Amino acid sequence: MFKHDDPHVFGGIPFTARQVPRKLRWFQDRGLIRQLVKGVYVDVRIHDSPALRYAALELVVPPGATVYGRTAAWLHGIGTTALGPEELLHPEWTHRPLGDVVEIGELKATDPITTAVALAMQLPRPFALSAVDAFLYSGRADRWALRAASAAHEGQRGYRQSQEILRYADRRAASPGESWLRLRLLDAGFPRPELQVSVEGQGRTYRLDLGYPDNPIDGRRLGLEYDSDAWHSTDSQQHRDEARRATLGSLGWHIMPVRRTDLWGSYPALELAVGGFLCQQPRLPRRW
Repeated sequence: MFKHDDPHVFGGIPFTARQVPRKLRWFQDRGLIRQLVKGVYVDVRIHDSPALRYAALELVVPPGATVYGRTAAWLHGIGTTALGPEELLHPEWTHRPLGDVVEIGELKATDPITTAVALAMQLPRPFALSAVDAFLYSGRADRWALRAASAAHEGQRGYRQSQEILRYADRRAASPGESWLRLRLLDAGFPRPELQVSVEGQGRTYRLDLGYPDNPIDGRRLGLEYDSDAWHSTDSQQHRDEARRATLGSLGWHIMPVRRTDLWGSYPALELAVGGFLCQQPRLPRRW
């Protein structure tokens, strides 16, 4: 049953209905399976791929239905972190017509442009921005095409938010955390930061997530980096980060590391720290 090749995806296992919840918990607790979407489980040795996502949705989406919203974005390759606080995706589908639709195998889904515009209107602002940034970064959507498509929704609920999100969107944002960090800076009234800033060092080029390379303060420029838990948690990773920041400091950059808790906590420490360096009073209170 848990062979690496067969089955890759399954929507249930051969137990009685009464046994299934307990058995699924047993397999999950031992790290043998993971839940892809609500009600669909997969062997943990199977890596994420477009084919895997398609196969998972094919098990739970009725024939002829169209997937939309976060589900369509996920099918188009966008990660769940960019789409909302819940990692587990609950499939969204409908038999109603929903704008431009593409066929992916036997499934139908709203196309990337339609999906991105809908998410810009409907998701909470941080996730609306990270979702649109992810579409732009993937190359599946173009900013000008999104703005043109959004015009058809003028006057509808969420239209004003979508226009703000599309003004802020940037294809250079390489992770949801970078999108959230940029939104915090813009909401605080700080200048729009540059993304993926290159800093030339001795024998190598450093790249900063966000920064203010112009108008240095007392000879130093401000850079900000989003440190995800996945890549910046171990002792060796933290020692590497400290050495890197010391080198950047010698090159005239003051680096502020930002963790997820800094972005989602209630205290505006980030705004106060950035404002203190830039000699600018942040706009408070925070919007999210």
